[in-house]
Amino acid sequence: MKVLMLGWELPPHNSGGLGVACYHLCKSLSKKDVDIEFIVSYTDPHDDIDFMKVNPAIPQSAAKVQKSGIAYDSFKYYYDDGSTKNVSIFKQVANYTERVEQMALLGEFDIIHAHDWLTFRAGLRAKEVSGKPLIVHVHATEFDRAGGKSGNPMVHDIEYMGLLLADRIIAVSQLTKNIIVKEYGIPAEKIEVVHNSIDISVYNNLDANNAYKYLEKMKQNGYRVVANIGRLTVQKGLYNLMQAAKIVVEKAPKTIFLIVGSGEQYLELLQLAADLGISKNVIFTDFQRGKNLRDAFKIADLFVMPSVSEPFGLTPLEAIGYGTPALVSYQSGVAEVLTNCLKVDFWDINELANQMTTVVRYDSLRDELLSQSYKEFQKLSWDDAAHKVVSHYRRHAKLVGAR
Repeated sequence: MKVLMLGWELPPHNSGGLGVACYHLCKSLSKKDVDIEFIVSYTDPHDDIDFMKVNPAIPQSAAKVQKSGIAYDSFKYYYDDGSTKNVSIFKQVANYTERVEQMALLGEFDIIHAHDWLTFRAGLRAKEVSGKPLIVHVHATEFDRAGGKSGNPMVHDIEYMGLLLADRIIAVSQLTKNIIVKEYGIPAEKIEVVHNSIDISVYNNLDANNAYKYLEKMKQNGYRVVANIGRLTVQKGLYNLMQAAKIVVEKAPKTIFLIVGSGEQYLELLQLAADLGISKNVIFTDFQRGKNLRDAFKIADLFVMPSVSEPFGLTPLEAIGYGTPALVSYQSGVAEVLTNCLKVDFWDINELANQMTTVVRYDSLRDELLSQSYKEFQKLSWDDAAHKVVSHYRRHAKLVGAR
């Protein structure tokens, strides 16, 4: 089975969970005799990837692509008029689409598999010129990125056409499937839920030395750390987190909130922390990679993901892998696969504060939460997700062959 895989990014040139999910899914697919040609949006090499062929679509660096909007934030990209700093995102999509069309005309493959809106146009063009079936994989929708609102109409239209004309849709959660049906009018029977997963081998033999020495010293003096790691956008529910943090600090003054990430809300959140009088208890680190990112998970006593609408959310699973229990919003896909973690409605600031306060006050509860959630964590596997995806490959390849 040969697959033309379309994805905007792969580690280590990724800005979020999309690239991570693509990487691990493809790695597991390769174990099932799936021959993958993955088309990325930049020329930077992937020397550590030997389980598939990775080719560039756009002759430029990953850094330049990222600067033009790889970490897409819904409210910032309406018109290509020079008024925003990421105006070229739609030009990048057009260039990517043109190159993929050329590759599709020359290549031999059985299935086209396109991940998220940035590659949907390319997937549709590849389908048109090759006659091969298209599977679109929805990791997030514009509805999610806009925090439950309509968002950018241009992106919404690209998503709609991809969903409408695809032969099959894979959604990363039941939550995402429901949104596709309700907000885009797509029939439910066209959509298959395949949850994201985690590679548990990544969390073996971890470095015991932590980069956040100052936080280690504070913890020795009785402080506890609550971490949030991700983009600073409306979707992530950080305004409510700051409001809840104020309540926590009033009840448990030795609580530090570690906010790791960058995004459009950075200055707003910085000002909000000051206005709430909790600046001394909130640390913003900006975007982190590698050891600094891993150690942020490890130093925390609790990881919190209070997203307004989170299609899946890999970070709570990463937190558990690094030895930190998680609190997630019910409005997330990962809440569907984790039973033994704390959950709260994103809008319930008081309950969010109550649950965080309880964990930072009682180490025994924290330890029990981690113990139970880790048992679930160990059962997760990308191989299970790959098995479901391969079944759809075979089904649609047979349908084409029967025509």
